[in-house]
Amino acid sequence: MLTARTRIVAGVAAAAAAGALALAGSLAPAGAAPRAAEVPVAAAAEPPVFTATLDRTYDTFDANQGVAVDDRYFYVVDNRRVTKHDRATGQPLLQFAAESGGPMIHMDSGVVVGGKLYAAHSNYSDSPMESSVEVFDTRTMRHVHTYSFGIFRGSLTWLDRYDGAWWAGFANYDIVPSGQTEPYGGTYNTQVVKLDDDFQVVESWTIPKPILDRFKPMSNSGGSWGPDGRLWLTGHDLGEAYVMRLPQAGGELEWVATVALPGVEGQGIAWDRAGSRSTLWAIKRTTSQAFRFRVPYQSIRDPKTTTWQVYGPGHFVR
Repeated sequence: MLTARTRIVAGVAAAAAAGALALAGSLAPAGAAPRAAEVPVAAAAEPPVFTATLDRTYDTFDANQGVAVDDRYFYVVDNRRVTKHDRATGQPLLQFAAESGGPMIHMDSGVVVGGKLYAAHSNYSDSPMESSVEVFDTRTMRHVHTYSFGIFRGSLTWLDRYDGAWWAGFANYDIVPSGQTEPYGGTYNTQVVKLDDDFQVVESWTIPKPILDRFKPMSNSGGSWGPDGRLWLTGHDLGEAYVMRLPQAGGELEWVATVALPGVEGQGIAWDRAGSRSTLWAIKRTTSQAFRFRVPYQSIRDPKTTTWQVYGPGHFVR
């Protein structure tokens, strides 16, 4: 799906190309070889909107920032707490709780990989921004490891494992924190980053500005790779997920579709990859609930768009 900015660039390029070809045609000598038919660039539609169906609701007391899930349990995340729940009954089983004033300040989304829960953590909303990955043993809920990014690309808000790599969201914000005079990084500086096994940067992308405009003055809060091989992103407040794919070229993710998540108020999400039927998990902060959704992801199609052409001699754009 073309973003608004891409459509503008493509439209300008197409107009320039059409003008150049028309001029070249008017100057072509008699008997010149016929030129190839020009293909008009169709106006791209806005991404389609789908709606998820609520499958189950769980009452919790910690569902404030995000949720993680494995085959038997789900884990709700608050700033300094992570609570493990039984998926069958919804009952809380174990809780990690850090004291105020300690190193744990602001945990966000989490993901379970290989029996460990990896939680995105930052010092939000202090400056300069610091981020880390905090690791927990899902059996005991004990904290077992930390990886520090230090002062990096923003505030780490989500982490996921997909296609042999780590993926992360580093949020920046338009809000001006109390006691400060400048925006907290600027929402347009938010990035999605691909990392290797040692959390070293491999690549990074920006999020289309029309989506970031919906996030403002906050930023990207959740991210999880779906069973469709696309990256699903959420903001801080709205009950909708944005379905993205890696671009064919350039440094901006492509917006494929939007999926409404009824009752959700933004924040972290997690795809359940353990069951036979993939479901998307989210939270509702105001009621401290965890939601499980059935999502029509198989109905979402990648748009077939071309934003460039290859020309031969006699047809070059000048």
